[in-house]
Amino acid sequence: MANNFADLFEHAVDAMPERTALILGDRRLRFRDLDTRANQLAHYLATLGVGTGTHVGFQMHNSIETMETLIACFKLSAVPINVNFRYGPSELTYLYDNADLEVLLYHACYGEQVRAARAAVPGLRHVICVDDDVASWEFGIDALRYETVMKAGAPWRPFADRSGDDLFMMYTGGTTGLPKGVMWRQEDMWRVLGGGIDFYTNEYVTDEYQQSRTGAAGGQAIYYILPPLIHAAAMMPTFLALWCGHAVIFERRFDPERVWRQVAREQPNVIVITGDAMARPLIDAYRQHPVDVSSVIAIASGAALLSQSTKNALLELFPGAVISDSIGSSETGFGGIGFAQRDDDPARGPRVNTGRGAVIVDDDGAPVPPGAEGWLAKTGQVPLGYYKDPVKSERLFKTVDGERIVITDDRARREEDGSITLIGRGNMVINTGGEKVFAEEVESVVKAHPAVFDATVVAVPHERWGNTVAAVVALADGAELDFTEFCAHTRQHLAGYKIPRSLWIAERVLRAPSGKPDYGWARDHVAEREPDHRVPESGTANAPDPGGAALAEVGAAALEENRTADGGPRP
Repeated sequence: MANNFADLFEHAVDAMPERTALILGDRRLRFRDLDTRANQLAHYLATLGVGTGTHVGFQMHNSIETMETLIACFKLSAVPINVNFRYGPSELTYLYDNADLEVLLYHACYGEQVRAARAAVPGLRHVICVDDDVASWEFGIDALRYETVMKAGAPWRPFADRSGDDLFMMYTGGTTGLPKGVMWRQEDMWRVLGGGIDFYTNEYVTDEYQQSRTGAAGGQAIYYILPPLIHAAAMMPTFLALWCGHAVIFERRFDPERVWRQVAREQPNVIVITGDAMARPLIDAYRQHPVDVSSVIAIASGAALLSQSTKNALLELFPGAVISDSIGSSETGFGGIGFAQRDDDPARGPRVNTGRGAVIVDDDGAPVPPGAEGWLAKTGQVPLGYYKDPVKSERLFKTVDGERIVITDDRARREEDGSITLIGRGNMVINTGGEKVFAEEVESVVKAHPAVFDATVVAVPHERWGNTVAAVVALADGAELDFTEFCAHTRQHLAGYKIPRSLWIAERVLRAPSGKPDYGWARDHVAEREPDHRVPESGTANAPDPGGAALAEVGAAALEENRTADGGPRP
């Protein structure tokens, strides 16, 4: 079994050549045509010295050319490297150098940043510019033009000694730190995120032809992939769809109103999003201009989980669709899937049925009993490690009782029925008066307030308690926040010490392209300005924020829950 990304794609081409593969606006590309164009690009890249193991960067938003680039690299056993198109020159310089890029393809609108960063990375030998709807290739710059390159390449499939051992690498910044490359064998990545293990039954597929064989025997579905292809939450669902002979719709940029117009026009069956960052604007746009959504059978969120209030809204607006949350990461692949139910407690962590190999372990890596908390971990198909970082690799990727295991920073509880409840990321825990508060737990409750559109929770220093909980929120359109009522809302679901005691209102809450919170931005935001609201520590007249007796009572209760019987902080 080859179990190589290019082989799996070519199986689908051979089985279903005339089916539509990609849709972008008015453009449509059949499987046969996508294969031909990827061959042309692959042949030209080979003339530049691209072959087995060559690192080829793609600094591109979602487009047909982005997929042609990925497939061409896999055909040559080269390693495509995702480059975050939001990075500035200094960040790009670091990534180009750290990833040892030799060739880079980029959309023309990112040309200024590319030229500024490339000058500092002599190992980056060739750059290829792709025209887009914002900018075009500029005459006189030291970059090849994509369409010129395509015309020079041969249309037949290039020869390469491909295998399931070929490298797949995904650069991830997570929520903190510099970007780092997570290295996978392609067969392992196919197993954990590409359908090589059935997501619902946890059973292995029988052979490398099963997906294309099953797809050819059935009807074609249409996937609408909204996250950026520089993230596995979009790239892997796209490949999964193509390997099964399904069509994929892309958008160059996320535009909620346009999304619904495309839904009405193309009638997709599955919409892939990333958490509230996409779901909430989509909900607002749909309420303003509802369209026919009868074709949609599933709305699937990956990379960032949906809050309970968002799940409620999606279930109300789209009763004919299944709403799912998947957990996982670049370091673990698929970890589990959960399905939305109405009116769950927003303070309860997301609950999912685990994927194959997902376990909860203690600090020593041993599985915990039902009802116990621990660290979310993954066994079986796991990454090879971090690129050029053996220290971090050794810390995260371990061998326990002879079995490879990835132990993440995610805290979770093993339930009696075998499911798991996510609690929060250990590296984002807030210690207040000796109590641990997980940012995600508070964010879910804050976002359940009707006036709040989005929120990020961080710690702020406190002389007495070490840290207290703070929130940066963006309000829903036209909404005003009654802070007294907001505190009462959070207290319905959270212990007093978990309630945000200071609140900053921002025009918008910044997130990474994947939809994950940008905690660095939130910490900088709260450090640079005074809060818009603050829970007073007593009901005195000179409290920093007015609110009357009710607000003072909430603040006093919050402080009281941080004390022991003798008046000191909780241990």
